[in-house]
Amino acid sequence: MGRSVFETILGAVVLGIAGLFLGFAYSTSNVQKIQGYMVSANFPMVDGVKSGTDVKLNGVKIGSIEGLKLNTDPGPNQFLVTVNMSIKNDIALPNDTMAMIASESLLGGKYLSLEPGIEEEFIKTDGSGRITRTQAPMRLDDLIGQVIYGQKRDGGAASSPAPAPNAAPAGKAAAPAQPAHP
Repeated sequence: MGRSVFETILGAVVLGIAGLFLGFAYSTSNVQKIQGYMVSANFPMVDGVKSGTDVKLNGVKIGSIEGLKLNTDPGPNQFLVTVNMSIKNDIALPNDTMAMIASESLLGGKYLSLEPGIEEEFIKTDGSGRITRTQAPMRLDDLIGQVIYGQKRDGGAASSPAPAPNAAPAGKAAAPAQPAHP
């Protein structure tokens, strides 16, 4: 009987320590939702991002994506994706800020990276702010295709010279040149 009481108390202590560790890990990591002002931007494609994805400025999390919406209304923004993001209230972004979808690593996920501009006017913080300069994510399969097929087309012609007019196949002697008839 004494052994099961000891095991129960030890199990409760281990669960308590694990709970404290999880609480500490959550509070020190940047997984909390950022509350701040709303900004939107239009992208041609948003591969790899979703609601809750981090918004970073110089590698530091300053916000999170709140929602994605495909524009289907006819017009210049048709089939663009509107990304709504929440930015910390103490961050003022210049009007010429650029938004791009970047990769954390070759195998990792994506995040929205902001590169501040140099204008002295700032994006509105009343919820109607827009980032007008955006860049779509680089797709790894497209890059690999460009490397493979781009080098084959460009490098293939330069690396194999055209055969000489009297060149013989490998292993055979070349035929003597025929004299030109007047």
